[in-house]
Amino acid sequence: QVQLVESGGGLVQAGGSLRLSCAASGRTFSSYAMGWFRQGPGLEREFVATIDWSGDSTYYGDSVKGRFTISRDNAQRLVYLQMNSVKPEDTAVYYCAARSGAAYVYTVPRWNYWGQGTQVTVSS
Repeated sequence: QVQLVESGGGLVQAGGSLRLSCAASGRTFSSYAMGWFRQGPGLEREFVATIDWSGDSTYYGDSVKGRFTISRDNAQRLVYLQMNSVKPEDTAVYYCAARSGAAYVYTVPRWNYWGQGTQVTVSS
């Protein structure tokens, strides 16, 4: 079992930066792939970024590639999403997720554990 708690959301101006954190519980955290997904108003939840258990491999959605960076600290059981050059269309609830298996899986139902989400609002 893995429990996930996101933090770091808030209001930011377009072009600014924000860093989200996800704190995980569970002794086997380092064996899980971790990911960030988001759900905008009236939209389905979508893939943002994922990272494998070691942190060596990362994957990004096309809309955030080059602007967002996912990273992890296995010793501290933390996952981060550094968001730079944010845009109003990045406004969404951001969710941290975990799965036992490959990180290059982008479909929501294949991720086993979810946090409660943190709101990010980008003003224009």
